Amino acid sequence: MKVGPLRPNLYYLIGKDGDGMLKKCILIPDSFKGTLTSQQAGSTLRRAVQEQYPECEAVAVPVADGGEGTVDCFLQQGARKIEAAVTGPFGEPLTAAYARLRDTAVIEIASAAGLPLAEGRLDPCRATTYGVGELIAHAAAEGCREIVLGLGGSCTNDAGIGMARALGARFFDSEGQEFAPRSDEMKRIARVDNTPVQKRLSGVTITAMCDVENPLYGENGAAYVYAPQKGADPETCRLLDDNLRALSIVLYHTFDRDFAFRPGAGAAGGLGAGVLAFLNGTLRPGIDTVLDLVGFDRLLEGADLVVTGEGRIDGQTLSGKVISGVALRAQKKGVPVIAIAGDLADGAEKLYDRGVTALFSINRLAVEFEVCRPYSEQNLYLTMRNLMRFSSLFGER
Repeated sequence: MKVGPLRPNLYYLIGKDGDGMLKKCILIPDSFKGTLTSQQAGSTLRRAVQEQYPECEAVAVPVADGGEGTVDCFLQQGARKIEAAVTGPFGEPLTAAYARLRDTAVIEIASAAGLPLAEGRLDPCRATTYGVGELIAHAAAEGCREIVLGLGGSCTNDAGIGMARALGARFFDSEGQEFAPRSDEMKRIARVDNTPVQKRLSGVTITAMCDVENPLYGENGAAYVYAPQKGADPETCRLLDDNLRALSIVLYHTFDRDFAFRPGAGAAGGLGAGVLAFLNGTLRPGIDTVLDLVGFDRLLEGADLVVTGEGRIDGQTLSGKVISGVALRAQKKGVPVIAIAGDLADGAEKLYDRGVTALFSINRLAVEFEVCRPYSEQNLYLTMRNLMRFSSLFGER
């Protein structure tokens, strides 16, 4: 079937040679929070595509942006699950897992220092990232040369001093006595010996997935912005912020660099600054790191369409989230992107400038979330099926 001049996006959607067939489709959704994992969403989208286009190469790629579910996404991509005995946020023993993909370890810090682990006993003054350091040490000892940390969902506010101690760092007070500082005791730190950490991680590259730009301290810092959800009242927030300020001075004198106002330093209770200082690591948007690890640019070769999505699309989706990161890369390759979500809120249309071709909501009735929640998978499938049926109108079957 011959067709007339078409806009580039429609040209790709109906098939590059004008035959109306969708030959390759990349399905790369985030989770639909509280309803579907990214794996479930990808499988549902794939089922709808192949019902309309049985010959289509429908590639489902579950992803996350560094928060909960990141490790599971890599396990679905063929990574090995590695378990390790570590210390929980309040000193209790637990078993945590990370994903190993070739020589790369992907670690969610929440597996050893996450909010669910502190349920019913939130205390950011006591909670430690010690178990995170143990996971890093385990991965390095197992031969991983690259370690990727997902910084989402912590219950801590210790700026990574617990993590550093687990890797061998030593902290001393003004009298030269070594001690193990808590989050509310960092003012006592007069000197840090980080040499053991540097030796232990020699030859290992550390990258942290970070999608916030908060500084270490101040009104937009780790304590004032994030500590309340970890159990801190206003007075405790002030205490924690004062201690982070004091630590920043020690870090400056130790490493001859100011980490406090680097974008993302305040992420995960200041762990962003800890990664930069103690681990000599880098902070990078989570979705960019994940897309590189799954080879998304390579998968885009020959693709006619990309479909992505999440539970809610709004103005914040532009800030390093899955949809925004996917769309920007697809746009560079000239591949159109459809984004599907439970809710389309104010600001969602800004994604058009990031490479998204069209936005669709899966909600079929105007009802409350708790009412439609059980039908999320069905509604996602029906929405995608309708889109595939509509696309078939533009070519000869």
